[in-house]
Amino acid sequence: MLARSFAQSGARAARSLALRSGSVRMVTPAVARRTILTSAAHKSFAIGAHTTLSAQRNFSTSTSRKEIVKVPQMAESITEGTLKQWNKKVGDFVQADEEVATIETDKIDVSVNAPQSGTIVEVFAQEEDTVEVGKDLFKLEPGEAPSGGASSGGDKKEEKKDDKKEEKKDDKPQKEEKKDDKPKQDESKQSKQPEKKTDDKKPAPSADPSSRPSAPSSKSSSSSSSSSSSPSKSSSSSSSSSSSSSSSGSKPSAGSREENRVKMSRMRLRIAERLKQSQNTAASLTTFNEIDMSNLMAFRARHKDRILKEKGVKLGFMSAFAKASAMALQDVPAANASIEGAGLGDTIVYRDFVDLSVAVSTDKGLVTPVVRNLESMSLIEIEQAIADLGKKARDNKLTLEDMSGGTFTISNGGVFGSLFGTPILNLPGSAILGMHAVKDKAWVVNGKVEIRPIMVVALTYDHRLLDGREAVTFLVKLKQYIEDMPSMLL
Repeated sequence: MLARSFAQSGARAARSLALRSGSVRMVTPAVARRTILTSAAHKSFAIGAHTTLSAQRNFSTSTSRKEIVKVPQMAESITEGTLKQWNKKVGDFVQADEEVATIETDKIDVSVNAPQSGTIVEVFAQEEDTVEVGKDLFKLEPGEAPSGGASSGGDKKEEKKDDKKEEKKDDKPQKEEKKDDKPKQDESKQSKQPEKKTDDKKPAPSADPSSRPSAPSSKSSSSSSSSSSSPSKSSSSSSSSSSSSSSSGSKPSAGSREENRVKMSRMRLRIAERLKQSQNTAASLTTFNEIDMSNLMAFRARHKDRILKEKGVKLGFMSAFAKASAMALQDVPAANASIEGAGLGDTIVYRDFVDLSVAVSTDKGLVTPVVRNLESMSLIEIEQAIADLGKKARDNKLTLEDMSGGTFTISNGGVFGSLFGTPILNLPGSAILGMHAVKDKAWVVNGKVEIRPIMVVALTYDHRLLDGREAVTFLVKLKQYIEDMPSMLL
């Protein structure tokens, strides 16, 4: 029924078309059916062509779905850095947020992570190159891990483990069956013995002098291939590698006059710049005092085990000196102030809070992460905060926020055995406290000479802002708080 109505409507359409064109030929149902089939074929061909074109378009867009990852924004004051290390190479698959490269700046190390999962197709910079913020760094082709990648390798390992387990399981009943069949075991042992002998004879050719050079030649070929894979590395990396190779080798002979030149890192250059700026800007002066550490050491000995067990924090000297410094700064607010303004400065900024910069030594240089609002923290909280910042510094995980905004600085050179020293101001702060090693000294107590553990402390201050009276007052207050621990609680 449906086919008949469809044919009739087609006949009407063909008849009207013939009338418009002036043709008076009668259109039979068979002709109409052929007309309908022809038009349907044209439509299906057009639809097929359209889908083919759309598929081609989709294919072309899928092949060009490569994303270019740029050098990330690091801070307002940082516009460039040194590409220190590629953690991945071309052809490697990376997961989303996985670290791909490390950029060294004059303040911190910045990690460049993959925005999404994919394969690295191309890199636009080599190690030790200077890269600018916003420039192209590498090209990433989004997608899942390849079948022959690390994931498949892991699956293969798991399959091998499963196969080994199955083999072991299969071996157990075989061993039980072979217990009763001793002659077979003897035959198997005899068959295995000549194989061992042949294996033992394999290393023998290496004793031949002609075959010995093959090992270093293979090493040289591998080293040459690795060097050819990264030909654009700077001379600093080659010099550092040569210095490491020379140090790892035999000691230099007597009278050796070799020199190794290594390019300074951005962080070391920045440290040198800031220290020289401090010497050229501030009117630095240093005053000293000696502190009897007996009471603090006794306090620490009484409570360190309990605090470590209950809080998981090691109680040291830094928390006590930090807390005592915060209290002394309330008595001498100029030591917590700074000079700002045009030129060398024309405005003094006083603060009612203490943001303590703690000097931490790392492999790349001295950094000063900040403990904020120190005046409102307990000894345990201070110790925990300093330990956390120290760990982040050693792991190169410090951020710019961790290192900015210090108002007062403490540098503990005593951990390295320093007995006496004059620290350099950490601008824009106006004072820095230097702690040193504790040494037993002859000490006069109530008219008697006793052996006491003594620490020399030094305060370097900006004489433009602090006078000698204020600097000495600060150290006297600090000495009182440390030598009489309960006075800090009053």
